[in-house]
Amino acid sequence: MKTNALFLAMAATLFFSFIPVESATWSVDKTHARLGFSVSHLMVSEMDGSFKKFDATITGSEDDFSDAVVTLTADVNSIDTDNEQRDAHLKNADFFDAEKYPAIAFKSSSFKKAGEKKYKVTGDLTMRGVTKTIVLDATYNTGVHPMTKNTIAGFKVTGVVKRSDFGVGTSFLANMIGDEVSLVANAEFIRN
Repeated sequence: MKTNALFLAMAATLFFSFIPVESATWSVDKTHARLGFSVSHLMVSEMDGSFKKFDATITGSEDDFSDAVVTLTADVNSIDTDNEQRDAHLKNADFFDAEKYPAIAFKSSSFKKAGEKKYKVTGDLTMRGVTKTIVLDATYNTGVHPMTKNTIAGFKVTGVVKRSDFGVGTSFLANMIGDEVSLVANAEFIRN
């Protein structure tokens, strides 16, 4: 009798280990999302900006996002610092060279818990033709949208990258434009 029970338990474990866990895809709600950055100017103030056109998805099978994969692309030509002349300069070859490198891309390689609803997100950032591994901090909340009844998740992602690592604005000294650029993204995602 014990042998049969043990055999059934082993068979059930083996059977269920081959059933694929359904992966969920989350799409960014662009009306409730911002992809921003901040960089020091002349070592006395901060200049803020954002990318107005971007897309992002999260895929994973775990409700706590512990196996999530994040992909993001941003349109360099959509850069906005509230100054058309500066935006045009940022798009040219001195900085992003948008004609040659029209997109910035990120794809995560790990999503590790760092506390209650907090993660360290590691992934590859590609900008101006250069790819570097970066680590970002993420916090999240989930819920149900009261009007649409869709499951939603909100993320705040922060991090710092060096523009010189990506060949952005290398002719400008750090005392003019800071080398470290702070990234801040806030976004709601809808489960598909």
